[in-house]
Amino acid sequence: MPGRIPSRILALLKESLAVSLVLFRIMIPVVIAVKILEETGAVDLAGRLLSPLMAVAGLPGSMGLVWATAMITNLYGGIVTFVSVAPPLHMTVAQVTVVCTMMLVAHSLPVELGVARKAGARMRIMLPLRVGGAIVIGAALSSVFDALGMLGGEARILWQPAAAPGAGLGAWALGQVKNLLSIFLIVTALIALLKILRRTGFTALLDRGLRPVLVSMGIGPSASTITIFGMILGLSYGGGLIISGARSGSIPPRDVFFSLCLMGLAHSLVEDSLLMLSLGASAWGVFAARTVFAWAVLAVLVRVAGRIPDRVFLHWFCTRPSAPAGAEPGS
Repeated sequence: MPGRIPSRILALLKESLAVSLVLFRIMIPVVIAVKILEETGAVDLAGRLLSPLMAVAGLPGSMGLVWATAMITNLYGGIVTFVSVAPPLHMTVAQVTVVCTMMLVAHSLPVELGVARKAGARMRIMLPLRVGGAIVIGAALSSVFDALGMLGGEARILWQPAAAPGAGLGAWALGQVKNLLSIFLIVTALIALLKILRRTGFTALLDRGLRPVLVSMGIGPSASTITIFGMILGLSYGGGLIISGARSGSIPPRDVFFSLCLMGLAHSLVEDSLLMLSLGASAWGVFAARTVFAWAVLAVLVRVAGRIPDRVFLHWFCTRPSAPAGAEPGS
């Protein structure tokens, strides 16, 4: 057993390096773009333009750029933008939790909406569901935290870029290199933690606990396991399986639609939640509130859709599922 430990550590480092390199291909262009935006004043301009919407969720206007980046690119793009603009703002844990939860509900929209469309859900439904859902949960969390006086302390951002005295480009570049190294270390720790959670049976326990809930809410047994898989690991995993099941006819169209709605609002519950916790967010928002919100929205959708005739429902809410998209797992 002791002789296997070095090989396992080496395998862990190789896996984390592979993941980090994928992230760096995203992060480095985003970091440079954010620096250009900062130097040209575009970040401040974007903040002013988006501040009314961000104010609804109790956030600084510049968080609009963070959320927009996450929606258009992916979650990691939003994270990089966040760690580039957030430190000087000294945001509270409540504020970080709100913006992180909004990013989790609506991110990677070009890819994930494409997966949902190919699986059988129309974009005209999924797009407002994701974006509108993010705004609603952001505003609701902000109101609850303010009313209860929760999470008012300053957030501790583990991915915070190193501060460089003297604002020269050389110092900035050195700070970014140190930041990338810290990201590699955090990714390694996250991967190790995920392996521990799987080995201890945590994800299997989550599956057993959620399946009866999904069935009771209108997602049939044929789609419940796939839905749980997507909620735990990511929309592209679950969406790909949904596409296969829909094409084979083994999953009814309504189950496909409801499953995609639930996965869209709450997916990658373990990995993405851990990422947001490393930014200083609270699990009350990024995990608990997001899950409860997704279930509540699904319950309303099931009740409303139950009154719509099948012919109308299929025309307005569903598409004909096509071949699985080659989307990246876990997005």
